Amino acid sequence: MKFTPFDLEYTQSVWEQKVEFNLTESGVHPITLQELIGEDEGLLERLLQLEINYPHVNGIPPLRENIAALYDGAGTENVLVTVGAAEANHIIMQTLLEDGDELATLTPTYKQVWGIAANSNHLVRPFRLDPDQAWALDVEDLHRQVNAKTKIIALVNPNNPTGHILTEEEMDVIVAAADSVGAWILSDEVYRGAERTQEAEAPSFFGRYDKVLAVGSMSKAYGLPGLRVGWVVGPPDTIEDLWRRHEYTAITAGMISNHLAAHALSESVRPRLRARARDYIKAGYPVLKSWMDSQQGLFSHTPPQASAVTFIRYDLEVSSTELMEKLCREASVFVGAGDSFGMDKHIRIAFGQEKEVLEEAFSRIERTLDSLR
Repeated sequence: MKFTPFDLEYTQSVWEQKVEFNLTESGVHPITLQELIGEDEGLLERLLQLEINYPHVNGIPPLRENIAALYDGAGTENVLVTVGAAEANHIIMQTLLEDGDELATLTPTYKQVWGIAANSNHLVRPFRLDPDQAWALDVEDLHRQVNAKTKIIALVNPNNPTGHILTEEEMDVIVAAADSVGAWILSDEVYRGAERTQEAEAPSFFGRYDKVLAVGSMSKAYGLPGLRVGWVVGPPDTIEDLWRRHEYTAITAGMISNHLAAHALSESVRPRLRARARDYIKAGYPVLKSWMDSQQGLFSHTPPQASAVTFIRYDLEVSSTELMEKLCREASVFVGAGDSFGMDKHIRIAFGQEKEVLEEAFSRIERTLDSLR
């Protein structure tokens, strides 16, 4: 069977453990277990007494309750806990797509669902965020790509890799396009809570339309990628269908991860984790921007509205994959190649790190760039 590897994750598997500075991770610097637990000695004692058994296959009730509270109108029956957003996206595609169905997907984007659809012989029709309009939705392109065969309209909002947050008007246009052909909206919302330019969280697609599956994760806004906890929020009958695929893939997320995620999303802890993520994002972006401004017109970009990454166009006669590999080998700094998101001559740089880490990484990048100019 023809198979195309997941390019971004493949390159991360190859390089992320070999370099000194990994600027591809799109979440903020991970939190320690000690910092997560904090002064809650009761939680620590409960964890020490916890039997490492299978938890509820669809997620322990306190975790599903805390997830449901993030979405207006949702209850625990709307929630399935998965092994990261990756499993959530995978079982959604398995469940919804049938022979002859097409996928319409926003681009540039994290290309997991794109690759899953293509590898299952489904036609993928990309519609774009316009780089010349501050990454605004190209409405005409959306309408060109959505048709009677469209089963899913997939997007990441806030967007990866650009950090663009869809406006309410853009969301309404996407909902109308889906409704016109009876398509599902797969809304990957893992960067909700990691906003840079606004205090309010980016709105969810859940509740705007009856055929929405909203995906979330502990990885990005919470600094907890190692928990491998994600979720899907959607109509109860579809959640049941997804649950059946979940039993074939991972069966369940881990017991300890379920309990730690429930703690992280509790009313008393979640605001602290969100504030921590936003502090990293708000402190890291000026360091990146100052360095880019010093590079004599080499870079251009639209500042990200959310997330700890930005998508940067560069003016060099080298492909983004070649540039990424050169930086890994010569500078021991790993950045995301624009090719992996469907746009060459761009790189995705993460800035959710300490200032000293960023400054050293940028200094190394600059030395390699000087050899190319």
